This record gives sequence, structure tokens and C-alpha cells, in this order.
Amino acid sequence: MKTWGEITPIREPTLIITRRAFTTMLSLTGLAAIAGLSPLRFISEAMAQAAGDVAKPVSLPDMALGPKDAAVTITEFASMTCPHCAAFNEQVFPKIKSEYIDTGKVRYIFREFPLDIKAAAGSMLSRCIAKDDAAKYFAVTDMLFRQQSDWVTKNTTETLTRIGKQAGLTQAQVETCLKDQALLDKIAADQKYASDVLKVDSTPTFFINGEKIKGEASFEEFAKKINPLLKS
Repeated sequence: MKTWGEITPIREPTLIITRRAFTTMLSLTGLAAIAGLSPLRFISEAMAQAAGDVAKPVSLPDMALGPKDAAVTITEFASMTCPHCAAFNEQVFPKIKSEYIDTGKVRYIFREFPLDIKAAAGSMLSRCIAKDDAAKYFAVTDMLFRQQSDWVTKNTTETLTRIGKQAGLTQAQVETCLKDQALLDKIAADQKYASDVLKVDSTPTFFINGEKIKGEASFEEFAKKINPLLKS
């Protein structure tokens, strides 16, 4: 049995020609017209399929803010040690929360995609502290991102223990959390699904109603994607 300190590095996903990729190639090459098919219809179907794949239940319960029936759902895949994820969390996410989440227009889902051992430990700690409380989970995740330089570059176990105690856990509870093989297995299983099915290979990666956005985008870029979906 492996602990988080012995987690195997993620392998590059095997290249699979998905329906979405195939239909996109059809529209780009003009083969869709030759076949008597509508590129717009294929793009719409591909987007719907992608949104369905993102929304499928995973091993761990989703941590989400905003109403379930919101017109727009944003799903973020992030690694707790990713500096770009931390920058997004500090500079862009608060604006999205104020403008769209708190007003009931967007449902925002955060999913763990740890790129290294320390990121897995941070994700496990967030889950243990928050349990089923999504608001608390986002608060702890925010704290870990803001203190990223401390617990990533220094003694990780000691620093995470300090953060856990600040959030109300005992040292024994933190140690138990970081040795929770079942929790680690679920995080790994969800990450594998994201890698194999959704083709997530870097962080942060976002899905807005099924449309993938890779990298740290600005608030203005998100608004350009979100606003038309709210009007449709």
C-alpha cells in the first residue's frame, strides 16, 4: 500500500481519438460537408457530450459553490502546488465569485488534480478539514493557495500540520489524514478519469459547460465565455 509520500508519478495519457476530436477534424477538413453532415450540429453534439463527461459522478463528492440549476457550470481542475492555480485563486476567482457565483448565475466546481506528492497531501488535508462542507473546503483551499510558498518549499508535513491545527484538527488527526490510503486512492481515481476521459494534462484546466480552457485565463476571458451562455 502506498502513502501520499510514495505516490507514483502520473504517466502521460494514451492518445485516444474521441468522438469530439473526430467531429472537429471533420469540420476542419471539409469532410463533414462531403458526407452531407452539418459541422455546427456536430460541434453542438460534441459540446453536449463533453459537458456530460465532465458532469459524471466521480469517486469523491464534488465541492461546489452556486446553485445546481445554474445556467453555467464551471469545473476547475487544479493542483495545490501549481503557482498558476494560486495566482488564479487570488486574482481571478474572487471576481468570478462576486459577479457570477454569489448572484446565482454560475455553479463552480473544484476538483483535485495533484501534479506531485505535496499537492496530493494538500488536497487530502482540505478534504479532511472540510468533510462535506463545500464552503469550508473552498476556504481551506484558499488558505493553502495563499500559503503555498510556505508549505511547498519548507518542511511540508510540519507546515501542513500547523495549517491543520489552525483549522481545528489535532496533530493526530492530521497524521491520520495524510496516511488515509482510501482517500488517496479516490483522488488518484478521479485524476485518472480526468486524464483519460477529459484529457486534462495540465493545471489549471477549466470546463465551461463542457468547453475546455487550459491555463490561467483572465476574468475578462471568462466573462466572454460566460455571458453569451447566460443569454441563450
